[in-house]
Amino acid sequence: MIPARSAPLLDCSVADLLDRLAAKQPAPGGGGAAAITAAMAAGLLGMAARFSTAQLIDSPGRAAYADRVRDQVACLAERDAEAYVAVLASFALPREPDPEVRRRQIRRALERAAQVPTEIAELASGIAVEAVELAQRGNPNLRGDAFTAAVLAAAAARAAAELVRLNVELGNLGGDLADRAAQTADAAAKAVAALSP
Repeated sequence: MIPARSAPLLDCSVADLLDRLAAKQPAPGGGGAAAITAAMAAGLLGMAARFSTAQLIDSPGRAAYADRVRDQVACLAERDAEAYVAVLASFALPREPDPEVRRRQIRRALERAAQVPTEIAELASGIAVEAVELAQRGNPNLRGDAFTAAVLAAAAARAAAELVRLNVELGNLGGDLADRAAQTADAAAKAVAALSP
């Protein structure tokens, strides 16, 4: 059974969240999945940092950073769903009597729908870079967890960057947001590549 649309994503059980992602409904979608994935990566990052006190004197600060970005990016899952619903609503507006009003509404909605995944990409990229450092310098027993955090975060950044690109193209918004998101996703991918043998 699909939970009511109004139930916040972060209040769902994992099973309900997966059901909502799979349902024939427009949101949550790719942006929400990217945000939740980045939040899970941040959770792993926090765990790896907490187990690295013997290796890293600043591990408490790293854990606090992981907790902070986990909360930030998790909240973006709901904001992304709201932004996408607003895009659909703007496209549903009548074309007449004033098509310019509709065009402006669509553009505003697409700008917001591009901004949210840009934020997801940026936060996810930071998580990936930090996780790579923990994988290299932290507790070796948690290397697999830090590696998983880095890979998940890099994937979330890449997915979010692609969503930005699609919204920018659809709204003819100019490439600044798309370039910014792509650069952050590239930074995450480069960081993860450094972990490869």
